[in-house]
Amino acid sequence: MTPSVIARAVKARSNRGHKAALVYYVSILTNKAGTVLCTGMTNSLMHRVYQHREKLTPGFTSRYNVNRLVWYEAFDDVRRAIAREKQIKAGSRQRQLELIRALNPTWRDLYEDVRE
Repeated sequence: MTPSVIARAVKARSNRGHKAALVYYVSILTNKAGTVLCTGMTNSLMHRVYQHREKLTPGFTSRYNVNRLVWYEAFDDVRRAIAREKQIKAGSRQRQLELIRALNPTWRDLYEDVRE
């Protein structure tokens, strides 16, 4: 499933019923060269990637120019999202590369897909 399909599915799911469902995202961002990987979890993927792109938060991602979204998954349960984030962080760099290549073989920046 492509990221834009996931994003549309999430929007459709959150529009059902009277109360909007919260969606949680686990993502991997990288720098332009693809040498640095950063895994994180948020409930607003578009906003979080924007913060990285604009270097609004000082620290690791600003220092190493980590601002390209190359992989993400959506969850409707925060506990599952946190567990997935921990699983990815505990895994090897090789496993993270495999996740990225499976969803995004060209390492295209997926930020524009999320903005749709």
